[in-house]
Amino acid sequence: MSDRVYACIDLRSFYASVECVERGLDPLTARLAVADPERERGTICLAITPAMKKMGIKNRCRIFEIPTGIDYIKAKPRMKLYMERSAEIYSIYLRYISPDDIHVYSIDECFIDLTPYVKLYGKTPKELTRMLMLTVLSETGIPSCAGVGTNLFLAKVALDILAKGSKDGIAELDEDSFSRTVAHHRPITDIWNIGEGTAGRLRRMGVYDLHGITRIDGKYLKEAFGVDAELLIDHANGRESCTIADIKKYRPRESSISHSQVLFRPYSRDDARLILSEMIEVSVLEMIEKSLACTSISLRIGYNYSGRYGTSSFSLPPPTGGSMKLKGRTNSLRLLTEHFMAIYNKHTRDDVMIKNIGICLGGLVDEKYVDIDMFTDVAALDREHSLLSAIVEIKEKYGKNAIVKGSAFEPASTAIARNSMVGGHNG
Repeated sequence: MSDRVYACIDLRSFYASVECVERGLDPLTARLAVADPERERGTICLAITPAMKKMGIKNRCRIFEIPTGIDYIKAKPRMKLYMERSAEIYSIYLRYISPDDIHVYSIDECFIDLTPYVKLYGKTPKELTRMLMLTVLSETGIPSCAGVGTNLFLAKVALDILAKGSKDGIAELDEDSFSRTVAHHRPITDIWNIGEGTAGRLRRMGVYDLHGITRIDGKYLKEAFGVDAELLIDHANGRESCTIADIKKYRPRESSISHSQVLFRPYSRDDARLILSEMIEVSVLEMIEKSLACTSISLRIGYNYSGRYGTSSFSLPPPTGGSMKLKGRTNSLRLLTEHFMAIYNKHTRDDVMIKNIGICLGGLVDEKYVDIDMFTDVAALDREHSLLSAIVEIKEKYGKNAIVKGSAFEPASTAIARNSMVGGHNG
């Protein structure tokens, strides 16, 4: 049995709750959805209030999926505001907890190592967690719920499976109570870190819950899942060795730069080329700013819905795209644009309108390892790098729209609008 105790605190329907508080509404009873009213009815709601969830509406639904007879407020996303509120709430935690004992998991969720503070404040883990939640509620109006567990996994599972249905919004788990309750929970995809792919492989083995994993010979799990089998076995038994200190010490071996856009409207294959070129430039400028180069690239194209909303013919064509291992390491805008466009021209459909684009520059290394061969025009490469470095400095000093290409003023361009956004949404 662990001698540590953790809390995982989630700000309930955070974006929607912030919008309710801004309007003087109760986040728990008001009907509000955070979605851009200027976009199509197929746009995703970033959050809906608990009152709408109780009506059977899914959290990440699309606008057209909300029944027409329901009266609700549609709030335009304000990402800068949400970031400010999140920082404000984090500062409240810091009054009571050291930053060394807090792991920010997302804008609305964090893990806290309560172990040193239970004795300090003379409270039980649950009482201490409730104190933090009530302080946030009283000062910001944002409600929350929490899981308390003897390791990070149990705290997270207590939150996801038990707390959101409890009267006080807090649930506790240790290995013993876990084996009696959550280990038998179905569907297994409700469990943290178990997606449909993992669940499908487990179903083929006759396993439908965590308890079932404990009944399978470990060698069969290792054959099916490789090294991930060890994590599955530990979690099935309510074990987790990772601590917040371990998370803070971790440094990934390899990193990447990714950007994606959900377009303001459906784009033709030809018009979307401009969007792709703008995204490539943004990504390359980020590499230049960080003195990096990449060794691989990938592209994903998502398409617009076909048919009409609310009809049986309404369907989403599967995405297309591709990846490429580069012959060398580079941060050349010209070369990377050529490679991306080659993938785009080969894999992009021209019979369906495009709705989203995602790109990734992978295998990042220090730019001092950029490859140069006998065919490389070194002078041209240096001129390009100097120009891009100057653009980075101008944008950093005067703002992202201080210098833009002439193509940014074309009707299809999103560069100027995107430069004014936070997290892909209006600030």
